[in-house]
Amino acid sequence: MVVFPGCKINLGLRILNKRDDGYHNLETIFYPVPFTDALEIISSDNSTPIVFSNSGLSIAGDINDNLCVKAYWLLKKDFQQLTSIKMHLHKCIPMGAGLGGGSADAAFTLQLLNQLFGLQISTEKLMDYAARLGSDCAFFILNKPCLVIGRGEILRPLNLNLSGYTLALINPGVHVNTGEAFSALELHKLAGEKSQAALTDVAQLPPTSWKHVLVNDFEEPVGNSLPVIKEIKDSLYGMGAVYAAMSGSGSTVFGLFDKPLSADGVKVFPFFVRCIPL
Repeated sequence: MVVFPGCKINLGLRILNKRDDGYHNLETIFYPVPFTDALEIISSDNSTPIVFSNSGLSIAGDINDNLCVKAYWLLKKDFQQLTSIKMHLHKCIPMGAGLGGGSADAAFTLQLLNQLFGLQISTEKLMDYAARLGSDCAFFILNKPCLVIGRGEILRPLNLNLSGYTLALINPGVHVNTGEAFSALELHKLAGEKSQAALTDVAQLPPTSWKHVLVNDFEEPVGNSLPVIKEIKDSLYGMGAVYAAMSGSGSTVFGLFDKPLSADGVKVFPFFVRCIPL
């Protein structure tokens, strides 16, 4: 069985405070994007419980740290009927890019195993499993526009539709460490800037009005060490984007265009570029 895990962009991202458990309370809107990896899982008669392979973009680190592999073992604890499998991931979504591609891969692994082995796990329980794997994994179980609060695990679906727009994703090929991005935040400064309009109210405004009211708190600290972020954003506005911002903790910058756009239209960028009709 094959599925196609997508990714997301953040429409605004506010870091409210640091929690006693070491996480941060945040507020953001996740919007799903139809740019995907490909994930295949088949049953196997191997003596090894899981054989994992991958292609496409290289995946760094120990295979046992891969979220897809962790998703298998998470379910295996509760469902011993999971037999040996072969899993192949073709990676197209850049990693460390603020797009949540790895989280989507993990969530789709849970869903695919649920379907393949007839585990009959409810959506709510799948979201619980996903949240154990990562703060934004549960979003990809729902995979619809959501207000996201808490540490990223509390989801409130929104009536938000960007169909008709074209999304340009520009990634400069720089991996941003999320922990380091959080460390760079000036929380005392951010705490004094929370008089902004609620994200749910801003999201109901037309995207043409988002430029000065929909802010990602990570943009300034990440941009200070990576000036290319601002350069990409300014270039997207120069090409006619109605809204441009960094997604998550970076380093991907996206632009929303109210006209058709092709990769040739943004070939000024010498790095990863995708143009996706929404």
